[in-house]
Amino acid sequence: MFCSTLAQLVPPAAGLRLAHGIGLALVFSAPAWSATIYTCVDGQGRRLTSDRPIPECIDREQRELLPTGALKRVVPPAMTAEERAKQEVKQRAEAEQLARVNEERRRERALVARYPNQATHDRARDDALTQIDDVMGAIAKRQIELEKQRTEIAAEMEFYRRDPSKAPAWLKKRLEENAQQTASQAQHLADQTAEKNRINTRFDEEL
Repeated sequence: MFCSTLAQLVPPAAGLRLAHGIGLALVFSAPAWSATIYTCVDGQGRRLTSDRPIPECIDREQRELLPTGALKRVVPPAMTAEERAKQEVKQRAEAEQLARVNEERRRERALVARYPNQATHDRARDDALTQIDDVMGAIAKRQIELEKQRTEIAAEMEFYRRDPSKAPAWLKKRLEENAQQTASQAQHLADQTAEKNRINTRFDEEL
């Protein structure tokens, strides 16, 4: 009845266009249930459904169902667990490498800003080494003083050469303290020598 009434009200050519438009509207307004459905069981044992592939089941089999519930196809895993683990390791390595490259570039820019030419860099090296040399000079001076003290202590200990155990407590303590300080200064000197080498290596690398 609707069609006959419509035919009476609308001219034939316009009627064809109107019918075509109504047909398209019906197609594009089809209910959502006409789409296929994806279903799977995720790693936690939950059954999930969606109108599109399910991200939680990317590593496992998914079933694509027709609106009737019939199986349309089985979607295989996009990647096995081992493949995914290897990809994650590779991605982490690439990210770390990129971070190292970016850090190196940042460091180079900072060095260029800090040392616009080699003369500036050489002066900075000299300043750093001068500080170390000053400390090492003070250590050497202290070592001479300790050696002088040790000579004096040895002269006093000469009276107890036959039986050092009879030396007075204060003299034994002085001898022990001298030995401890001598060892401490030797270690301090070794540390400063290592620091001097480290500074030279760093400036060489920067240069």
